[in-house]
Amino acid sequence: MTPTDGGPGEAPPVALRTEALEQLLTERGLVDPKVMNEIITTYETNVGPLNGAKVVARAWTDPEYRRRLLQDGTAAIKEFGFSGPQGEHIVVVENTATTHHVVVCTLCSCYPWPVLGLPPSWYKDPAYRARVVKEPRTVLSEMGLELDDDVRITVHDSTSEVRWLVLPERPAGTEHLSEEQLVPLVTREAMVGVAKVAAP
Repeated sequence: MTPTDGGPGEAPPVALRTEALEQLLTERGLVDPKVMNEIITTYETNVGPLNGAKVVARAWTDPEYRRRLLQDGTAAIKEFGFSGPQGEHIVVVENTATTHHVVVCTLCSCYPWPVLGLPPSWYKDPAYRARVVKEPRTVLSEMGLELDDDVRITVHDSTSEVRWLVLPERPAGTEHLSEEQLVPLVTREAMVGVAKVAAP
């Protein structure tokens, strides 16, 4: 029996503990369930990685915006109206044919919510958080991303002060696509640096 099964002498399942904690915070007037539900819906459903994809597509098609984004990510992202909790200071780094950036939060799961939505489970997984720093090439390979040996990999550790966003390489063969047509190609994984954007 695993610790999440809630057997004798073991902790109850995570869902039950979360529900109990929410109920306790609500009863003490520390949390408004309606506000909490709105926040979860916003970042889980309405935002998702779509905001970040819009930022990336603009940078791919507008050199001046790309320059601003790499110079001051927070300000350039705010041009779209994307800001809020977990997005107070976002630094953007660019993947190229010779340099690859990947993001992790080694302490918890700091993540740029306003552009990527809620972090996926693998991002919060202790194995990813520990291993990608020590053996990034191996971890990326296990996640399906094979990089040439001459590509330099830089791992960025997100913190409560700074969140990182990866500007992925624009895939070859998309030169004819408009900004709007590029948006659906951009994935959350590519903006964290564990994947590349595939051509349509």
